[in-house]
Amino acid sequence: MFDQLDEVRQDLTNRLIRAAKDRRSPMHTPAVVTSDVDARVMVLREFDSVSWTLRFHTDTRAPKVGPVEADPRMAVLFYDKGAKVQIRARGTGRILRDDEVTQTAWGNSTNFARRCYLGDGPGALADAPTSGLPAEFEGVEPSDEQLEPAWDNFSVLLVELTELDWLYLAHTGHVRAQFTRNAQDWTGRWVSP
Repeated sequence: MFDQLDEVRQDLTNRLIRAAKDRRSPMHTPAVVTSDVDARVMVLREFDSVSWTLRFHTDTRAPKVGPVEADPRMAVLFYDKGAKVQIRARGTGRILRDDEVTQTAWGNSTNFARRCYLGDGPGALADAPTSGLPAEFEGVEPSDEQLEPAWDNFSVLLVELTELDWLYLAHTGHVRAQFTRNAQDWTGRWVSP
């Protein structure tokens, strides 16, 4: 049982760090909501506990890019069923294209993962079920040279967190805390679940 706000904030931090590093973490694939009230599950690639930012990868042609650039308000929902912990996060999103963060993210990806950016853009119409990939890359890892056109379609979505809502579900009584960010400082409070 958590009874100190500092303990809750540390729990939040630890869970987000693990979610980004451990693909088996239940929080590794949160629901990401853009300002146009559209939601999708995305893979959390990194959590920076100093800047309080979440990093996701996306296609520059994805329908979420326009809404993020037009109105950067975002929400991210994490849930760990086993631990009975829900984290709701709000923040400001930015799409990064050809910059240092994007280049590093691309460089740390495998060619097999990069091939996703070779195909048709997300949401492109098709006459039959499709991965959108060119036929020659179905189940095949492309070479570095074959991936050169994919770079133009790759971008990073950074979400700078400004509000956190932590909920612990317990049969003895749920516990909830909220945190608001002011510059680098976080202010916490207990609230009724």
